[in-house]
Amino acid sequence: MNKIYWTLFIHHEWQLYMATTENGLCYVGSQGKPYEEMEAWLAKHFPKYELVEEEKALSPYKNEIKEYLNGTLREFTVPVELKGTAFQLAIWDTLSKIPYGEKKSYSEIANIIQNPAAVRAVGAAIGANPVLITIPCHRVVAKNGALTGYRGGLEMKERLLTLENGDL
Repeated sequence: MNKIYWTLFIHHEWQLYMATTENGLCYVGSQGKPYEEMEAWLAKHFPKYELVEEEKALSPYKNEIKEYLNGTLREFTVPVELKGTAFQLAIWDTLSKIPYGEKKSYSEIANIIQNPAAVRAVGAAIGANPVLITIPCHRVVAKNGALTGYRGGLEMKERLLTLENGDL
């Protein structure tokens, strides 16, 4: 049986569940959310996998997220294994190309993928991003610059954007 390794990442006030397959990081949870959030997501997207608590398997991922939260890493290099529709994968790929410290609107993302009418679908795909922080969906804001929906909660989104703007 294939395995998914998971751990609770704790760094200063941050507490996030993380999981990886042998191919890459597949889940980064919301700040302060329980194990059950991760467990339910993994059961739906990786149903034939066994969950194994294994901090060592997640070391490279934890190190990069720690460096990011410390303000010393701007671009992630760890592999990810994403499960989603072709549309979701296209959106998540687009998100990963938004530079550190920059923001894009939902309509800008829709234009980048050459589907300007798909703003709502873009929002839904962003909301389904399983790898928070590493796939930077927190960099997407409303057209007027307002902070809107984020799976990790608006407080987490605001903290990440503040971090990237050098206001630690």
